[in-house]
Amino acid sequence: MNSTNPKIQVNRETTTAGRKYLVGSETSVFSISDLRIPLWSIFATLGLGLLVLIPGGFVYMWVARHISTESSNTMPWLGGYVDHGVMLVIALVLSVWLSKGRLTEYGMRWPKGKSYVLSALVWGASFGVLMTAVDYFPQILKHIPPPEHLSLTPLSLIGWLGAYGVVVGFTEEIPFRGLLQTFLMRHSSGRIRCGKFDMHVAGVILALLFALAHITSFWGGNFWLAVGQQSYGLALGIVYAYWREKSGSLLAPILGHNLSDGIEYALMFLMTWLWR
Repeated sequence: MNSTNPKIQVNRETTTAGRKYLVGSETSVFSISDLRIPLWSIFATLGLGLLVLIPGGFVYMWVARHISTESSNTMPWLGGYVDHGVMLVIALVLSVWLSKGRLTEYGMRWPKGKSYVLSALVWGASFGVLMTAVDYFPQILKHIPPPEHLSLTPLSLIGWLGAYGVVVGFTEEIPFRGLLQTFLMRHSSGRIRCGKFDMHVAGVILALLFALAHITSFWGGNFWLAVGQQSYGLALGIVYAYWREKSGSLLAPILGHNLSDGIEYALMFLMTWLWR
């Protein structure tokens, strides 16, 4: 499959002729070819990620310290809005700087060719159910509400579903699949193919880095729960990266991300209402 956005595919070969295979071959089911990943590009990508993530974390802590206990109890999602808002602003500023104002090169455009919107709707809904089953398997078995103790007030519903059904897709996909994936694609090369699916290695590397960033989940809770969360997180990261690369747009990743997280929170509210 050829990408519809050649500007971010500067290192991709247009044909399979002359490819150098690290794993597999042109006729094998799985292959890795034309791999060239300068070490500095990995560190630079990590550096950009920290520039996006760390300020938001500090702002989140500042908000947590300065809002009243009543506001914190009524609007526990408020800090998340602020944190993700800071992430989005920083990612947009860095994208404007690196692209010299051509944000379309960083995925902020309407898709060219296949949009993958239908795939995003199907996969997003499916993963929303799967994530809920993995994250709350013990609670589902015992018919008890999730440990988050969600309030069933209109404000709580609007706050949580707005954060994870509308906002999160923009505030995480623009930094991760927009800024970081595009940057790494520009400064590395390599194709990973499994059957008919073929994508730039940068998307897989970014998904792995995202999973590693959450490795602390293994230390503080159930081991198999952490394995399940890492597995679906890695799978979603690869799927989002594939849609972004093939469509040249962040539309499908944003829709899929919002739908999967939004459905999980909707099901959490449902469990709370049924089993409180």
